[in-house]
Amino acid sequence: MKELQVKDKTFAISIPEAKIQEQVRRVAAEICRDYAGEEPLFLPVLNGAFMFAADLLREVTLPCEISFIKLASYQGTQSTGEIREVIGLGKDITGRHVIIVEDIIDSGLTMAHMIETLQLQNPASVAVCSCLVKPDALKVQVPINYCCMEIPNDFIVGYGLDYDGFGRNTRDIYTLIK
Repeated sequence: MKELQVKDKTFAISIPEAKIQEQVRRVAAEICRDYAGEEPLFLPVLNGAFMFAADLLREVTLPCEISFIKLASYQGTQSTGEIREVIGLGKDITGRHVIIVEDIIDSGLTMAHMIETLQLQNPASVAVCSCLVKPDALKVQVPINYCCMEIPNDFIVGYGLDYDGFGRNTRDIYTLIK
């Protein structure tokens, strides 16, 4: 489907499933290479990263664990700039290699907050793996160790990303038509 209607907005396909999956496989291979001999803890950020995390973990061949955290900073199509921790980390990460799995990094504020919070728990390392990054929207610099794709500063839905809770359930990624 070339266009997608989500509530009152229309979106056009911008990243097809095949391209997403190709990049997920590439990033998974990089993680496997970099963490060979380790047992990393993958920490996807809900709700948006659930599809990316599922696809990524199916490609990772290392022994690993997964746990989830839920942070919120969006309302409608705009980032509020205020981060609320909704579901906290339930694992001891002391001495562990932690890989944060995020759907998209735009302002960088959520990721900076998460890295800072995790560092207080003395992990061996914290790495960031994001499906998408909007370099032109970054308000703070954050280390992004693994990135599938950089995209323009457009509002997108699909592949886990939403507009007011809807539109997550597509295999492709769609961009808002202005």
